[in-house]
Amino acid sequence: MRDALRAALLSPVLVPQAAWVMLRAARLPEASGPRDGVAGEGPDLRLLIVGDSSVAGVGVETQAEALAGRLAAHLAPQFRVHWRLEARGGATTATALADLAQMRRAQFDVAVIALGVNDAKNGMRRARWRRNYSDLVALLQDRFGVTRVVASGVPPLGLFPLLPRPLRGVLGRRAAALDGELCDLVARTPALRYVPMAFPTDRGLMAADGFHPAAPLYDLWAGRVAERIREG
Repeated sequence: MRDALRAALLSPVLVPQAAWVMLRAARLPEASGPRDGVAGEGPDLRLLIVGDSSVAGVGVETQAEALAGRLAAHLAPQFRVHWRLEARGGATTATALADLAQMRRAQFDVAVIALGVNDAKNGMRRARWRRNYSDLVALLQDRFGVTRVVASGVPPLGLFPLLPRPLRGVLGRRAAALDGELCDLVARTPALRYVPMAFPTDRGLMAADGFHPAAPLYDLWAGRVAERIREG
């Protein structure tokens, strides 16, 4: 509530700042290339990757450089990875629920979820975020047979170089609050595994828009997710 009131008081500043940020962040396209594939040798691992524009590969040219492609590459030495990407710009927990409910039923072993930036930007309440995330995990289990879900933490928006102040502080607090709820949910949900989005604050790891990952950060991110998957 305190953050919401502060945001309201600052709205004459925040509204134009937010409009400028969204305009600039929307300039880069999603990565090109297949959104499903098979890689590696070994035991079969059926992998579903769900998320927003970063998961869709904004910031790099091809899916091979993005999260899905790098994740398949990291897992390929140990598994024959059958992967599928379901991601789009602007995705929230609510839109991901709707999209997956329309997706044809299929069987997956592991799902990776990377959402939260747009929920934070849109001012989603913590209780609603937690409920949506729980529903998303249940849908993945019931509709797609997933037994493990790797939850990628909400990025620390307070550190994003694109965001001007005071917008950076407001969004940073919102993102941190949602990430705290996610950590608590993971602790209470046996199927969930958590990967924190704590990376070096190096401008070279970010794409030209200052908002999405560049190729080196996608690789770092994928490596950490792959490690959690291998841990079981």
